Amino acid sequence: MKIEDLLKLMVDKGASDIHLRVPSPPVLRIDGALITQDDMPPLTAKDIEWQFEQITNQEQRNTFLREMELDFAYSLPGLARFRVSVIKQRGTLSIAFRRVPFEIPSIDQLGLPQICKKLILRPRGLILVTGPTGSGKSTTLAAMIDYLNEHASRNVITIEDPIEYLYSNKKCLIAQRDLGDDTRSFAAALIHGLRHDPDVIVVGEMRDLETIATAISAAETGHLVLGTLHTTDAAQTIDRIVDIFPPSQQPQIRLQLSLVLEAVLSQTLLPRLKGGGRIAVFEIMLANSAVRNLIREHKAFELPNVMQLHAREGMQTLDQALADLARSGLVSQEEAMMKSSHPDRLTKLLQLKYHSLV
Repeated sequence: MKIEDLLKLMVDKGASDIHLRVPSPPVLRIDGALITQDDMPPLTAKDIEWQFEQITNQEQRNTFLREMELDFAYSLPGLARFRVSVIKQRGTLSIAFRRVPFEIPSIDQLGLPQICKKLILRPRGLILVTGPTGSGKSTTLAAMIDYLNEHASRNVITIEDPIEYLYSNKKCLIAQRDLGDDTRSFAAALIHGLRHDPDVIVVGEMRDLETIATAISAAETGHLVLGTLHTTDAAQTIDRIVDIFPPSQQPQIRLQLSLVLEAVLSQTLLPRLKGGGRIAVFEIMLANSAVRNLIREHKAFELPNVMQLHAREGMQTLDQALADLARSGLVSQEEAMMKSSHPDRLTKLLQLKYHSLV
């Protein structure tokens, strides 16, 4: 099949991803589950090479030959945009497409926490959106930036790998930089972006020491910085940021982070128990004085207790959110347990609620 036909099939079936890999037929990911298209023939190495030729230009192919991997955006007018990842496996190509709709969904449409609307209007600080791959971090950031675009006048610079959602200027002036085409690295783009009079900087992924250090410095100097990490909860996020620095620098980084951090939103997706689709669940940590003290004092492991005690401020642990969804019947207890980093805590929360009803 032509790549256009495969991508249209993906959109028609409501899939988030499609995988092309030898020797399987195309495989769709629908509501988190991998669905092999058994009515299609198995793909050969030549089939996938032909698809690769259709979607890339010579410069991209040269990059792939040099780096042995490639990430880029691909668009089909009138259908959708796609984030494409190409790797080699067992000497053949493997291609994954992630669908990115043309329209940016709103905070309300996605069911995001309402605190997102207040956070994105903050004048300065560091906001982190975390979660595993495929948990919707980029979509959450896009919804928050679009809300800002409709409600405030800001100069926004995004650094993405690759660019996914496309913004049009409303109240904001937005520049989107693509890693590879527009800049060589997140860290370099951050440094030069600071000279471009930004109010808000969005870092697609905070993956190395230089990028994290520059992002913290940018937040210190009066900018609002948003970034993502592949961590599952707030405590792990704090430890990951601090641990990437040499031990001699870690006390200083904890101090800086405690001063600039505004919030950590950790998210994951669970299949709905009824009606199909998936539902997002969030851990919300807001940087109040208790949170800042724990970060400074190297006690990130105590952050879940603070989030539970300050629920009235809008905080919640991931286990609290999972327990609420399971009790309401929106997700199964089994799925909730699989997503929990601390199943024992989740079990106690569910039992506590059960005993209070008896």
